[in-house]
Amino acid sequence: MIKQEELRINIDRLVGSLRQLGDIGALAGGGVCRLALTDEDKAGRDLLSTWMRELDLDIKTDELGNMVGIRKGRQSVPPVLIGSHLDTVGTGGLYDGSLGVLAGLEIMRILDEFQIATERPLAIANFTNEEGVRFTPDMMGSLAFSGIVAASEMLSAKTVDGSGKTVGEELTRIGYAGAIPCGTFEVDSFLELHIEQGPLLEEEGVDIGAVSMVQGIYWTEYQFTGSSNHAGTTPLHLRRDAGLVAAATATFVRQLALKMGGDQVGTVGLIELFPNLINVMAERARIIVDLRNTDAQALAQAQQLLEAEIELLAAAEKIAFEKTELVRFPPVQFDREIVAVIEKVSEDLGYSHKKMPSGAGHDAQMLAPICPTAMIFVPSVGGISHNIEEFTKRSDIEKGANVLLQAALRLLNRPLD
Repeated sequence: MIKQEELRINIDRLVGSLRQLGDIGALAGGGVCRLALTDEDKAGRDLLSTWMRELDLDIKTDELGNMVGIRKGRQSVPPVLIGSHLDTVGTGGLYDGSLGVLAGLEIMRILDEFQIATERPLAIANFTNEEGVRFTPDMMGSLAFSGIVAASEMLSAKTVDGSGKTVGEELTRIGYAGAIPCGTFEVDSFLELHIEQGPLLEEEGVDIGAVSMVQGIYWTEYQFTGSSNHAGTTPLHLRRDAGLVAAATATFVRQLALKMGGDQVGTVGLIELFPNLINVMAERARIIVDLRNTDAQALAQAQQLLEAEIELLAAAEKIAFEKTELVRFPPVQFDREIVAVIEKVSEDLGYSHKKMPSGAGHDAQMLAPICPTAMIFVPSVGGISHNIEEFTKRSDIEKGANVLLQAALRLLNRPLD
């Protein structure tokens, strides 16, 4: 019988599963669109359910549609959980989220093939609406799964497209409104394999990222209201141009990040002007500011400096403004012991590795408050993600999945308390 430390994933099967899932919501050019709780998301969930049933897993779905498939262990104790998400952005790739779910599935297939029993149960999870594209906030499913936010609050969230459809209505429509209350699922520990979505591992020639933390994220929406008027006949000193304040805010966000330095980043990825006409100054403007930092105090300071600047800009242009906090996630530290396991496994397998923070938000940061948690990163070619050109090499997928397999085995078989 093969020794557990000699087990390796079947890379052909894993890549095949990724491609088969990628056919659902496929876009021209190789990308994919499976927005949360759409028909495409349902089809992806249905395929995952089929694969789970083939492995005879105990499938559970909670009230927010989070899917968990459980493989029995020798002991009836909380499972080691592996997971991520199947939903994508509008122009997504094949690997973001999906790799973390399907690598867990592949591990279960390998354990079944070699008839490997584990002390603890092993479970895989697909969390609802991680991307936060169709509904906000992002990481919605894992937020509710962990009990951080009440499921009732998430179920009433409406689509951002203005259609008025709620999470609860769409879960019912696609058949994934489960009966299990969120926040009641006990977890021993959590592992998430993910593409880096950044350039560092590839640039440095490193195989594996042992993720030590996730940086904090603040998303804030600002709505500016001025007065619409003719672009040619209105003197500059009489204007109340909401678009000017929005543009000046976007510029300040970049200047602020440069001035603070360190790990501070800032982005304005959404600007809307009304009436949005060439020769008319904007009466209203809407922007969303994304601030991120690994340091909680620095992130709070960046938010304070931004708001002070907006006050000055709005007053100077006689513009009224309102703000709405969309997301406020503090930095999250992962479990040091599990991070060390990932590093040791990487060494044992002969893979280069580095300890690093995550610049993007992930479901793992929502699991960290309820159980020991860590993440494994594999390189993203060109650092590209949330893009149809997102790509991770087959060899890097194989390395990451093997690290996930061996790290999971060490957690599954460590002594029971």
